[in-house]
Amino acid sequence: MFKRLTKSIAAAGRGLKFVFRSQYNFRAQTAAGVIVFALSIIFPLARWERILILLLILMVLVMEILNTALEYFNDLLKPRLHHYVRDIKDATAGAVLLTALFAAVIGLMIFIPHFINLVR
Repeated sequence: MFKRLTKSIAAAGRGLKFVFRSQYNFRAQTAAGVIVFALSIIFPLARWERILILLLILMVLVMEILNTALEYFNDLLKPRLHHYVRDIKDATAGAVLLTALFAAVIGLMIFIPHFINLVR
């Protein structure tokens, strides 16, 4: 059982390494997440706000990983097998965009009052 678990963890690590190395958007989103998390430590946020920030960062990164996996899978199919391949890729990219936009809006709702207090 332990051997199977270590193999699963190693495979997941390889997947994360692959996505990080091959996907510019994932690297950019990771960098943005690190910056936002650092800001959440610097500013006096409530515990629930920090937890929400972490969950939003996680959601964006997971959506990007799923988008990458589906894009690679769809690239195996190619449009010659079905014309929906492009639509599927566009829909998953849209899901990433929507997640990132809402994460940004919620992040701004959390941080703007703290920035205002800093300026005062």
